[in-house]
Amino acid sequence: MSKTSEDVRLDALCRLNLLDTPPSEAFDRVTRMASRLFGLPIAAVSLTDMDRQWFKSKVGIQHSSIPRDRAPCSAVAETAGELVIPDLAADPFYRDSTLGEGGIRFYAGVPLVTREGLGLGALCVLGTEPRVADEAEMASLRDLAEIVMAQIELQHAFGRIDPISGLPNRSQFFQDLEDLTQADRSPAPRIAVLVDLAQAGQLENLARVMGHSQIDATVRETADLIRGKLGPGRTAYHVSATQFAFLAPPEAEMETYLAYVTATLTRMRQVSHLRFVMTTVIGVVPFVPGETSTKDLLRALHSAAQDARASMQSVSVFSPALHDGHRRRFQLLQDFGAALAGGDQLRLVFQPRVDLPTRRCVGAEVLLRWQHPTLGNISPAEFIPIVEHSPHARTMTAFVIDTALRQMALWRSQGLAPPLSINISAANLEEDDFAAQVGLMLMRHAIPPEQIELEITESAIMRDTDQALKHLNSLAGMGIRLAMDDFGTGYSSLAYLQRLPMNVVKIDQSFVRDIGEGAREQRLVHSMISLSKDLGFRVVAEGVETAAVADMLAGMECDEAQGYFFARPLETAAFEAWLHQARADTATEVAA
Repeated sequence: MSKTSEDVRLDALCRLNLLDTPPSEAFDRVTRMASRLFGLPIAAVSLTDMDRQWFKSKVGIQHSSIPRDRAPCSAVAETAGELVIPDLAADPFYRDSTLGEGGIRFYAGVPLVTREGLGLGALCVLGTEPRVADEAEMASLRDLAEIVMAQIELQHAFGRIDPISGLPNRSQFFQDLEDLTQADRSPAPRIAVLVDLAQAGQLENLARVMGHSQIDATVRETADLIRGKLGPGRTAYHVSATQFAFLAPPEAEMETYLAYVTATLTRMRQVSHLRFVMTTVIGVVPFVPGETSTKDLLRALHSAAQDARASMQSVSVFSPALHDGHRRRFQLLQDFGAALAGGDQLRLVFQPRVDLPTRRCVGAEVLLRWQHPTLGNISPAEFIPIVEHSPHARTMTAFVIDTALRQMALWRSQGLAPPLSINISAANLEEDDFAAQVGLMLMRHAIPPEQIELEITESAIMRDTDQALKHLNSLAGMGIRLAMDDFGTGYSSLAYLQRLPMNVVKIDQSFVRDIGEGAREQRLVHSMISLSKDLGFRVVAEGVETAAVADMLAGMECDEAQGYFFARPLETAAFEAWLHQARADTATEVAA
């Protein structure tokens, strides 16, 4: 065979996805029939790969493959013709083959040929004694080979058709898009559409209550509706469990077609008996065939559908800006694991907390910073919310606590001992051994428990109140101070304040920022301070940026404050210098 023809044959074999697949009873049944037909101990469905004969099915053979060189099945595949060797030992070409060396004397094989005339391999029978094959035997072997090819074609077709919806699947979608590009070297812009039946949580609930058969019925119902809407000559594809894709007609204009798909979605919701438990959305992507890869197109379609879901819209057109945002968040989440593993990407900074009546430093809040190796400085407002909802949340908090305690131990050896306040997340309160792990870290670094304060938001506590209370009571029992962060932004702060073993309430900076707006805002903050102090909490105001706000808070008898007016979050060395200067200023005031 020429190199070009062999490449075509191998490509056809590869596309069938048969090589190195598990055994199949459908093929084994034919192989056993061939063995019985000839009364021989060995039979196989042999596929001719680049450098081997691989057996999809076999009887009497131990190996899964043999070298292709001088293998009779290779000649059958190359010529797409039958081959009978009455005695390999007497054949000058095959007697030195692997089969000949293995004691095989007889071989008969008929080709497995595609509709295009390409030989994939052979259905063969082998014996350890010389013999001949009559025409009746060879005719029967040809019939069995046709059964093998029918089975191969059936599996291949089944691999491109979804068994539930009856629609072409994602593989066919990709192939048809490739063909679309090849058919027109100067393709015009097209519009792709993705119908997403439901979000993951809805499917889980539906499967739990009504079973997977109900989901299958909905998929078939949707497939029939889309197929009917598209009409003859148009193709819909079942690209994932509950997602369908199709292309708009070549002449479709975006505005007009958006109105059409919106109306189609409305109709789908009206006829579906599950419209109240499934939220169907549509993603739309304009593209130019050949300029956008098939995988990127499907990814963009999925992104557009998710944008529709997130924005509570029925239909959403793909937004590159939003998609880039999703990709950035995904990259940050992936890269944060490497940042935690080591190196110098992550570091702590410290923002002083000041006693308002005396203006003396009484501690600092520990804050995490991330210097990404390629993206540069990543704002904590960007990466913290992403990490807190990922498996890295617990490891991140452990890193912050351990690093802060190590720094505190160093400061204590130098005569500096500022109490530190550290943020923890909802994920930490879900850990069975969180309180115990904090206790172990305090012991390892020889830090008294009262030297640290753990900050937690009310929303985090509310995720699992009983579990949270168990941990908070354990932490408080060790002597660790606890602070409710972002006070005033929750839904039931007053009720929870009475139950939680808190020492400190931190008024969210959104309230502090507005304190200069008018009397109403001032009364609100004053009431929050008075209520918290009446309940026995120490009150800290966040986000103090001016002397006027600091004085106003002091007049309301707020205990502490932090914010840019006093100091921005400081690197370790800068915080040490700030502390020394603050001490010097205090000493001067005392001397005066």
